[in-house]
Amino acid sequence: MTARNKPVTIFIPTPLRPFAAGQDAVELDAPTVAQALEALTQSHPDLRKHLFTSEGKLRAFVNLYLNDEDVRYLPEKEATAVTATDTLSIIPSIAGGTCRPGTRAFGA
Repeated sequence: MTARNKPVTIFIPTPLRPFAAGQDAVELDAPTVAQALEALTQSHPDLRKHLFTSEGKLRAFVNLYLNDEDVRYLPEKEATAVTATDTLSIIPSIAGGTCRPGTRAFGA
């Protein structure tokens, strides 16, 4: 870690932990959200295909929060600066499914 930056904590969701050496959180030295993700995927290359498209864009079903704010709605988006007191949380979207035949959905 460099002297000018302090580590930011990135929380790894359970489904992606096998691609991050089983870790639930990683501390990385980066000045922005984008650079934190780049550092994460450099240290854990298998995560890249799960987080980014082949064009290098964050996948649509990957939600990224800086503290409690959805990065997509921040003015600077992934160029937003991060500090040592910030946390990044990767939250994969969960899609619904269907009920087994003969069962009812909740509230139905």
